[in-house]
Amino acid sequence: MRNPTTRLFSVMVAAVLSGCATPSRAQVEGASHATNGDDCAVIAAVAREHYQFGPGNVAPPLRLDDDTDWKPDCDWSRYGVSFPEIYGAAADRPQDEGRPRIQWVEFKRPRYDSQGALIEAGIVQGPRAGIGVVCRVRAGVAGWTVSECRNTWIS
Repeated sequence: MRNPTTRLFSVMVAAVLSGCATPSRAQVEGASHATNGDDCAVIAAVAREHYQFGPGNVAPPLRLDDDTDWKPDCDWSRYGVSFPEIYGAAADRPQDEGRPRIQWVEFKRPRYDSQGALIEAGIVQGPRAGIGVVCRVRAGVAGWTVSECRNTWIS
């Protein structure tokens, strides 16, 4: 019969090794970053830090990328931002119904890499007035934070 300490040690080693072999939730086939909240946190970081939306600066209606089937289900209050209305693929209505015509902020789906995430965004403030940006967002101890944004289009 084996020593009980050896048996306990073997069980502990097996448990540790099986934990290392288990994929993270984001690595599971079919899981997107929106599943674990990264998309929502990246969008919220740009909304708060670049556009400075918050209690004193209410965000215009939100429009999410209409070109894909991406539909993040975000609890915006969890990230300290709010959008009065949501349009596009994430809306619970037909895409053209009630679509904002004059003022909105738009976000494309974030693209992740070894440095964090890149996200395209734009704000339209009138029939022909707007500006687009691409922002580098990094994950750290304070969550997702914007490290830089550069203009991509101006109208």
